[in-house]
Amino acid sequence: MTFDALEFHERAVRTGSHESVDEMRDLLVETLEAAGADPVVDEAGNTLATRTGEGYEPGDEAKSGSDEGTHLVLNTHIDTVPPHVPFAEREDGAVVEGRGACDAKGPLAALVDAFLSAGVGEDNRLTLAITPDEETVQSGAAHLKGTLDADGFVVGEPTGLDVCNAARGQYEGTVTITGAAAHAATPESGANAVRAIAPILQAMESYDEKRGPGEHESLGRPTLTPTVVEGGEASNQVPEECVLTFDRRPVPPETPEEFEAGLAEHLSQWVPSGMDLDVNLSPRETPFLAAFATGRDDPLVEALAAASGGEVRPFGAATEASYFAEHAPTVVFGPGDLADEEGAVAHSEREYVRRDEIRAAARAVRDAVDALL
Repeated sequence: MTFDALEFHERAVRTGSHESVDEMRDLLVETLEAAGADPVVDEAGNTLATRTGEGYEPGDEAKSGSDEGTHLVLNTHIDTVPPHVPFAEREDGAVVEGRGACDAKGPLAALVDAFLSAGVGEDNRLTLAITPDEETVQSGAAHLKGTLDADGFVVGEPTGLDVCNAARGQYEGTVTITGAAAHAATPESGANAVRAIAPILQAMESYDEKRGPGEHESLGRPTLTPTVVEGGEASNQVPEECVLTFDRRPVPPETPEEFEAGLAEHLSQWVPSGMDLDVNLSPRETPFLAAFATGRDDPLVEALAAASGGEVRPFGAATEASYFAEHAPTVVFGPGDLADEEGAVAHSEREYVRRDEIRAAARAVRDAVDALL
């Protein structure tokens, strides 16, 4: 069977329009099988398929030194987010609209095309690894983290055919201030946790200047944003507790553990006497998405940039590429855009992708893989 990326993309968008990961996985498996691949679905719901060169033999991945072949992994995801945008075409079929059209059905179609058409020489390997839940808890990617023994990862997301070699991470957490409740008629008899939030908010503004990792050469400065404040139970009671929720967008080399400890130490200097402060990152089933950066001169970056003609730049959102970048050079690449001059594209009611970008992305990844494998 000859694979048609645009036909597959249309079927994927139509399937994804009613948010069925199981049906999308079935479509992917069926397509790969019809094209002669041998996909498997693991216990985390990942769909995996591998092509090997003629000189590859099982067990070669355990070799070391010059006898070891090169292994590249193409990754993206099959889940989408609301709103429920129906499939549609415009501009005489040049543009496809619909849920997941660019995030990430366009990158998916391009990567499947490249996986099936790229050359794989000698004892090299090319793996397609498609995850089920990138938009939520990333349990599929977490299950794969550190297991694929790869020399490089191409992660499919809408980048407008630019080669994104870095991205900020994303953590969430809370600052909890605990005082002492009292009657509002005698506020001096308690410790007002809500009033204590003012110096804490000011201290958060100075955290990165005092304790943060500094400005990254391509990602800029990290951000620390207060997002929700909750405190108090009754209008006539001095509040005992106030909880501040924050969003953190880190840059390398910061880790979640370093940030949590550093913020707690920094803010503790601003807590009024008689009150307690706790900083906690929010519980997660999977690791937080850390920031990453792959060198502009890495062969994977250079090969994909040469093949696509795209700019080398940071990606504008956190992705599960974070999990893979801990182990090998990683780039984010694909057709479509997160936003355009009119506003949001991905995750919006106007999500779309241009069909010629899907073809161009497939060619670029195929050519880059040909050059490296």
